[in-house]
Amino acid sequence: MGFMDNLKRRMQSWLNINPPMAMLINLQEVLDYQGNAIKNRIWYRGDPNELEQLYFQIPKHQVEMQKFWASHPTAGMEMRKIHTGLPSMIVDLLAGIIVSNINDFTFDKSEPVKDVWEDVDTENHIKKLIKKCVKEVLVVGDGAFKLSVDPELSQYPIIEFWGGDRIEYRCKRGRIKEIVFKSYFENENGTLELKEIYGHGYVDYELYRGGEPIDMSVDDRFEGLTRIEWDSDDIMAVPVMFYDSDKFENRGQSIFDKKIDAFDSFDEAYSQWIDALRAGRTKEYIPENLLPRDPNTGVVLKPNAFDNRYIRTDADMKERAENKIVTASGEIKHDSYLATYVTALDLCLQGIISPSTMGVDVKKLDNAEAQREKEKVTLYTRDTIIEVLQPVLEKLIREVITVYYRSIGEVEPEYEVTVTFQDYANPSFESQIETVGKGKMQGIMSIEACVEELYGDNKDEEWKEAEVARLKKEQGIEEFEEPALSADIVWDDYQSSEQLLSDAKGQSNRLA
Repeated sequence: MGFMDNLKRRMQSWLNINPPMAMLINLQEVLDYQGNAIKNRIWYRGDPNELEQLYFQIPKHQVEMQKFWASHPTAGMEMRKIHTGLPSMIVDLLAGIIVSNINDFTFDKSEPVKDVWEDVDTENHIKKLIKKCVKEVLVVGDGAFKLSVDPELSQYPIIEFWGGDRIEYRCKRGRIKEIVFKSYFENENGTLELKEIYGHGYVDYELYRGGEPIDMSVDDRFEGLTRIEWDSDDIMAVPVMFYDSDKFENRGQSIFDKKIDAFDSFDEAYSQWIDALRAGRTKEYIPENLLPRDPNTGVVLKPNAFDNRYIRTDADMKERAENKIVTASGEIKHDSYLATYVTALDLCLQGIISPSTMGVDVKKLDNAEAQREKEKVTLYTRDTIIEVLQPVLEKLIREVITVYYRSIGEVEPEYEVTVTFQDYANPSFESQIETVGKGKMQGIMSIEACVEELYGDNKDEEWKEAEVARLKKEQGIEEFEEPALSADIVWDDYQSSEQLLSDAKGQSNRLA
């Protein structure tokens, strides 16, 4: 024990200070990754019947029991539970924004590779597949593109996307070594689980029943599945993950994971509002002697739920009584319900997407600049997704080309592929011209910078260079090669520096 530790112990003893006790905290997880993915997928599906069944089957912990969708109304006090569909609208809108901003895939140095990719794109509907990828990853948390070769279906690689609830990552020191794609089949002996193991340089297959491995020969559908290997170290699958999970190691996080309670509260706020409207419906009380009757038989007409609703009361037989129709309606506090609705909606959208992107009223008095400011949340989310998606798509394209040339036994040509995205919620072209024009007039922007700022990725480099040349020509700016001294001038031929300078000026004047 060192001097300082000894001194510390003596001071604690003298001051009667007891050291802190070690505390062990046990936490019980309600759902594993698979169960959490199923929960998020049901929220995305947006069926209120499925939501209620989900929460009735989740283990009843104290917090879960208090949620709106897990509650059991008292007999006689039932209320209509309404799901607004907000989670699915957020995901669908974000996926639409991402896919609509994708530019054409650019290939350099190899025209044959570009032709191959165009055929692959046509057969696999890449834009549609990318949209499915974005939706699945946002909802479930992660997923992977799976490549396979089936000459009976196509001469090109077949691209599929599998959500995270159907795959498993096998990692070593945080790096993915294998991606396992899980499929389920039914036969007379029960449910069979097929695992397709995609590793670096190989694809292998395993079959399970009830968690126990079994031989592939038990079912004719799996007889032809054997291990496949190739020389290179690439893997015929590309994982996708936008956010890292804080709960499940080496897995992705859904945008729903920290918003489920907010979505639950939003549904509750809206359901209570509609329930109050139903309870406060206008009621009409009519004395019996004033009830509408059939003119032929005198029988009281039955009320119609659409156009003739009323509540029958006894006629007042008191002296000087006046029978009259009374209409009553409940008082509904619309302002309170609206404030609750807006607050719950803000919590649902906070940090994910802007209300103006969702089409929520953002006051018609807002100018264009204010509207763009409110789009910043959507822009941040979009940038986060694109930052991951861009290298993933480039890697996917390279892997598809590699698999294709390997399958036909040819050498893969050299090429470069680039995936770019358009700007989102950028200022109007008129306002850009005004801003860039001011910068040019004040001498702080060159013609090249102006053209780049105005057109960005919307035009290729060749077009922008030609545009710069046209603008310079129109403005009377001509570029010439810098005059150079003749290479034949030798210092030894001159007696002095004055003679050399005089000869050089003469050559320069002749060139001019």
